[in-house]
Amino acid sequence: MTENERNEIVSTLTRVLDYIRWGASQFAAAGLAFGHGSDNPVDEAAHLVLDTLRLDPSMPDVYLDATLTPDERRAVVAIIERRIDSRQPAAYITQKAWFAGLEFFVDERVIVPRSPIAELVETEFQPWLGHREPLSVLDLCTGSGAIAIACALAFPEARVVATDASRDALDVARINSDKHDIGPQVEYVEADLFDGLPAERFDLIVTNPPYVTRDEWEGLAPEYLHEPGFAFHGNTNDLSLVTRLLFDACDYLSEDGLLVLEVGYSAFLLEQAHPDLPITWVELERGGLGVGVLEAEDLRAWVAAQLETTE
Repeated sequence: MTENERNEIVSTLTRVLDYIRWGASQFAAAGLAFGHGSDNPVDEAAHLVLDTLRLDPSMPDVYLDATLTPDERRAVVAIIERRIDSRQPAAYITQKAWFAGLEFFVDERVIVPRSPIAELVETEFQPWLGHREPLSVLDLCTGSGAIAIACALAFPEARVVATDASRDALDVARINSDKHDIGPQVEYVEADLFDGLPAERFDLIVTNPPYVTRDEWEGLAPEYLHEPGFAFHGNTNDLSLVTRLLFDACDYLSEDGLLVLEVGYSAFLLEQAHPDLPITWVELERGGLGVGVLEAEDLRAWVAAQLETTE
């Protein structure tokens, strides 16, 4: 955009709403990709415009008609241009993302939290947990710590352990623990899946592990390539990490524990690889695919059967 074009925008558009609409139009024209907290150009523009103006997204709509100062207009134009030129997701530009109604700090050390598991956390994993009250929770591959922290707030009596193979990710997760004043309720452990985690049983294991193949990741839109690739593919080109997780989880689940697993669009690949896996796929009200639940008893029986067939 030329300086004359910027001056024309600043002199023509005056309201908060004008800049959200203009930003959305610019994003659509530039062919940007979404999926890091928003799935459309309007919400993406609103995130950036409101954050630039230091306005709370939950403010009354009447303030959308407020007139911006010339300096505010130029700042908003600059942030819209940055989103287009850099192809960074809005969450990385603002360093803010939301999960289960909570705000989290994010940067390019972690994937932007967007798991549909948030819906299950908000309902305290009902009806899957039933009358069970988890006193120990494991968040495997925690990334930003969003799932672990949301679980800690949902189950204040529970001890929560959060693991990740990335020290950088754990540093971000600790920032978010401080942000939400979690204290010692969440313990962070550097571990490659279960490798590095001390022997312990958990009533609830929640995990969003790497499940996108390396080839698939390399073909994603530029916005996704700003995120740490290892968190997508784990340096594999198949679902071997997920299979390894399923086998090892038996040693960490309590007798009547529950495993909640997200594999997204790779769910059909998991079913092809293990057609007899006793997983129940969750129908999510807010959308999202590939979130399944497995009871510890069923998983142990399945693993035992797999081991028998390989002997």
